[in-house]
Amino acid sequence: MIGLIDCNNFYASCERVFNPKLEKRPIGILSNNDGCVIARSNELKPLVPMGMPAYRIEPKIRKHITLLSSNYELYGDMSQRVFNTVGHYTADIQPYSIDEAFIQLNGFNDVIAHCQNLRTIVKRDTGIPVSIGIATTHTLAKLANHIAKKQAKYQGVYHLPDKPVLLDKILKTFPVEEIWGVGRRIAQKLQALNIHSAWDLRQANLKQIRQQFSVVLERTALELQGVNCIELDDLNTPKQNIMTSRSFGQLTGELFDIQEAIRIHASRGAEKLRQQNAIANAVLVFLKTNRFRQDLMQYNPSIVVPLLTPTDDTRLIIHTAQKGLQAIYRKGFLFMKAGVMLLDLKVKDSFCQTDLFSSELTPNLQQKSDQLMKTIDNINQKMGKNTIQLGGNRKTAPWQIKRELLSKRYTTRWDELPLVK
Repeated sequence: MIGLIDCNNFYASCERVFNPKLEKRPIGILSNNDGCVIARSNELKPLVPMGMPAYRIEPKIRKHITLLSSNYELYGDMSQRVFNTVGHYTADIQPYSIDEAFIQLNGFNDVIAHCQNLRTIVKRDTGIPVSIGIATTHTLAKLANHIAKKQAKYQGVYHLPDKPVLLDKILKTFPVEEIWGVGRRIAQKLQALNIHSAWDLRQANLKQIRQQFSVVLERTALELQGVNCIELDDLNTPKQNIMTSRSFGQLTGELFDIQEAIRIHASRGAEKLRQQNAIANAVLVFLKTNRFRQDLMQYNPSIVVPLLTPTDDTRLIIHTAQKGLQAIYRKGFLFMKAGVMLLDLKVKDSFCQTDLFSSELTPNLQQKSDQLMKTIDNINQKMGKNTIQLGGNRKTAPWQIKRELLSKRYTTRWDELPLVK
């Protein structure tokens, strides 16, 4: 049995933990340099569309809402706290994004009661509300989580029924474009084949799906049938976050070894980013020791570092990832795994660019960056993977990001600890 635990309106919820006055108030989180709205509380969604530039929000709406700069340091740390809390109550947790993780739920007599209790504990210990979807596959668990979040009667936990009649009824009402891993373009092609719902895709000819689309979509159809066959790294369809990670061949505590791994993962993530015509707002870096080696000291840090401006440039992404590694690396620990996750992805062509005329990113520099990345990708595609790769870090001064509406980084800065009166 698989569960998907998803933090509700995560960025807004993080802000509310330390500022209770924001409860029930419309909250919008802005992109780097306070450009566009990239996250919204439920109260704001009817008022402001996603991606709207802040300056275009009407004054009569602006005075009734709260806009905040992206506080990725806070969000990344709160994410780690949520996942650490969940990890105490499940044998296996597999983060999928900054606010989502799959968990294994085998062995519980009453899985719904366990998840309700887990939801209560996470809220109590972190202040973050979560919803949990339960099913037999990753794809069905995502679908179940959608129901858990949308229908209040389930109190944040929904177990997708196993009975075929009940399951068919639900799948027939679930649009194909909302299925995990099915993007807008794929949905349009499926609809042209008269596949409009999750039930339609479940009943589709698997051979035809594979021939006309991909093996990944074939696996999605199998997962809708109850066959658990998707690994998270298999999904190459557009998504909100991109993660690249790998276990080491042997344990190492050498900074040089880990820097090399982080550089490779960041480079690969940037390549995937460009393949789906997206840009990232921030970079998450994590390290893991071997939890099965009780004879070794344990340390599993992570950090989120915001990018100066949304980008797909490998150089900037690697540099930012290495900054994150420097912040969390500690001597004396032997690590078994390292990874990089690119966060808050947006479509490159449609998302607003607020820094086109700054000294750091002029239109001319942006064009040169695009041309350089395209050239590198073309050479690597023709001549072989990693024919051209970046082998070192640029020695540049720390980037200062415009975040005039930034809340305090309550959990990661000694000088910004919350004050209790």
